[in-house]
This record gives sequence, C-alpha cells and structure tokens, in this order.
Amino acid sequence: MDIKDKIIVITGGASGIGAAMARRFADAGAKHVVCADRDMVGAQAVAVDIGGTAVQTDVSVEADIRSLIETVEKDIGPIDLFVSNAGIIMEGGVEVPDDGWQKIWEINVLAHIRAARVLVPLMLERGGGYIVSTASAAGLLAQIGAAPYSVTKHAAVSFAEWLAITYGGEGLKVSVVCPQGVETAMTADIDTSTVAADGMLSAEAVAQSVLDGIEEERFLILPHPKVADYIKQKGSDPERWIAGMQRWQERLKDSA
Repeated sequence: MDIKDKIIVITGGASGIGAAMARRFADAGAKHVVCADRDMVGAQAVAVDIGGTAVQTDVSVEADIRSLIETVEKDIGPIDLFVSNAGIIMEGGVEVPDDGWQKIWEINVLAHIRAARVLVPLMLERGGGYIVSTASAAGLLAQIGAAPYSVTKHAAVSFAEWLAITYGGEGLKVSVVCPQGVETAMTADIDTSTVAADGMLSAEAVAQSVLDGIEEERFLILPHPKVADYIKQKGSDPERWIAGMQRWQERLKDSA
C-alpha cells in the first residue's frame, strides 16, 4: 500500500507510537489522518500539527469504536487504513485479580476484534482495505513478570493472523506490529530490563518501521529485527527456549 492520499485512523493517537505514526503518515502524504484517543487534549495537539482530526474514543467501549468508524466514514470518507494501536501494559502474574485481567483484555484484545467487526464488512464490500494491529514481541515470545500483557498480546497476534488467513483472499491486508522496548510514556514507569537488551527504540523509529512494513504489505512487522531470530530459536527447540528464559529470569532476580 502507498500511504499517499489515503484516509487513516489511528487509535491511541495522542502520544507514543500512535502519535509518531500519525506524524509519519502525514509526512508521507496521507490524505487525512484521524487521531482517536481518550486523551482528547493530546489527540487534538497531534491533529493540529498534521492537519488531521481528533476523535475522543475509549477503545474499551464497543460503542465508541463503532461511533469512531461510522463518523469517519460519514464525515471524512472511506477508511483505507485502520491502525488499532491503543494498548496498555500490566505487570504481575497469577495474583492479578479478575478485574485487572478484564481491563487489559478489553483494551489489548477486544478492541481489535470490535474494530474488525465493523470494518471488515465495509472494506470487503469496497474490494479491500488495510488493518494494522499494534501488539508486541511479547505476543510472539513472552514478557517476564507480566502475564496479563503476555497473554493479551499473544491473543492480539493470533487474531491478526486469523484475519489475514480468513480475508486475505478477498482483498483485506493485515499487519501486526511487534516491537520490543520502545521509549514511550507507557514504559517510563516500569522496569524495562527485560526488553532493553536489544535496545530501546524511539516511537519515531517504530513508526518508520510500520510505514515500511505497510508499503511492503508484510504481515509481521518487527522494528527490532533480532526478534525474528528469537522466533526461530523458540520454534526449533521450545524446551531449550523455556530453559533459557528461566535462566534470564533468575539473572534478573539476582540483579534486582
């Protein structure tokens, strides 16, 4: 896909990777970029910078997602590219209560499903479209110390894969973005030692990787190329991979 002259919607567009993508896509000649976020002040600031539109959207609320898509389609035009980018991180393991699991599930998984529920019929009727989901390398590997994050990002990757398999033959393009550590507000207050070994990327660097991936219509977009090697290692010898991750976890404990 060539971004030029396309109508694009980005959830989580007020800051971080979402804001960086909005600016990068606008620079690449997008016709119109919509920044959707709960943070309307932040979304408006980005929209003003790029000549786009801000829409207040809570992706954990299905009605908000439906309203976002329907409003853009009616007032701006057919959505060519929808970037389901909003997400949260949650640390912890089996002790995380059900309401915590439900919260992260709504944002990191159901938001992708609910957007596709509205978009896929519209896009297929038009002969095609593009959906990008922001997941994480944790969705391909694992995130030590963050079970809810690991589980929901795995689910996000799986759903994107299912979309690509099911509708790719009908013209729907799908990509899933799986970075490791990224310098954003979301990672500012957490221990990044588990993801910083291969470098913490800027949000702008990730946005460029996403643009490159979309132009090449790649399903799996890996801003940290080393993740491709980890996937191969994990797939070729899962037992060895688990043992290595166990050792890594013990080293982290010892250095804490």
